[in-house]
Amino acid sequence: MTNEPSIVFSLFLVFSGAAVIATATLYARQALPIAYIVLGALLGPSGFDMVSNPELIADIANIGILFLLFLLGLNLEPAGLTKMFREAVVVTALSSLAFGAAGLIVGKLFGFSTLDSAMLGLAMMFSSTIIALKLLPTSALHHQRMGKVIISILLLQDMLAILVLLALHAAGKHQSLLGESVVLILGLPLLAASAWWVSTNILTKLCAKFDQIPEYLFLLAIGWCLGLAELATLIGLSHEIGAFIAGVTLATSPISRFIAESLKPIRDFFLVLFFFALGAGVNLSDVPTIAVPAVLLALFAVMVKPWVFKLLLQREQEKARMAKETGARLGQISEFSLLVVLVATQLGVMSEKAGLLVQSATILSFIISAFWIVRVYPTPIAMDQSLRRD
Repeated sequence: MTNEPSIVFSLFLVFSGAAVIATATLYARQALPIAYIVLGALLGPSGFDMVSNPELIADIANIGILFLLFLLGLNLEPAGLTKMFREAVVVTALSSLAFGAAGLIVGKLFGFSTLDSAMLGLAMMFSSTIIALKLLPTSALHHQRMGKVIISILLLQDMLAILVLLALHAAGKHQSLLGESVVLILGLPLLAASAWWVSTNILTKLCAKFDQIPEYLFLLAIGWCLGLAELATLIGLSHEIGAFIAGVTLATSPISRFIAESLKPIRDFFLVLFFFALGAGVNLSDVPTIAVPAVLLALFAVMVKPWVFKLLLQREQEKARMAKETGARLGQISEFSLLVVLVATQLGVMSEKAGLLVQSATILSFIISAFWIVRVYPTPIAMDQSLRRD
């Protein structure tokens, strides 16, 4: 028999510990995601080792990312995406080139191999969907242009991350990228078209017939999200793509706002686990070996990324104030960067030291970015009452 704690005891430690440390965090006027990351580091294998199986927590927490992308899709009507497409493509393409080059240069300066440096560059290209959307008020998400700009950029970055993952899998399996790309080129439109037909001809009618039964609508939404996520993997895509498509196909439904509000508590439950798993996964004993480049990459993300986004958005005729705030909200490294690094290290494409560098820089950028945003801009968890927006 093993002495590993039960999942119930692990969840007790996570959420009871989170409640305690979150209280101290609020009194210290810090952002709550910081508390969850710190708690993970304290209770994980490199800390007091009270939660010795963070991989299980991480697997559960990944469901939070699915719900986040599902909600992202729910808030994005296809017509709005079409209007933003050209601007988002230009900003995303140019910023990705700039951030990728910066990561490559930092890697080479600190003696990493060309391949490791290239992977560092790829990791730097993305901004955090979780941080950006969790700290964005619902009013901005639904009614302000800034919300549409942020969502459009994040969507294109996520699609780029998925292409990177496909390329890594192809390299790890020694297959041609062409074969993997065919899955995306053919599978994605097929999945989207099928989902749209089901949503229009079946789900919309069911929602209209039983719109007075919230429990049924809630279950239908969860089933649709997880079902399409699983279907996506069967045709060679990812859970994340399936969840996002599930949300987009329901975005024009009259009950989309109700579904979005209903799923927020579930999303937050799993995101607590996500941030905890992020902290628990850090090997604290090895962090000093990559501390300097990690700090450098994190500072680049939170100081230079906002400036680059601001310049590019102003170039696209966006107002200076909105461009500045949008840049600040996108000024961090992404959870998708962690996923890219995880796959790359498992396939032997990236060294473990370079992987730890990205992991440490990502967490540090989360902490600094969240700390800055909640003190300066409106958020649902702002410390200042005048900045608190739900």
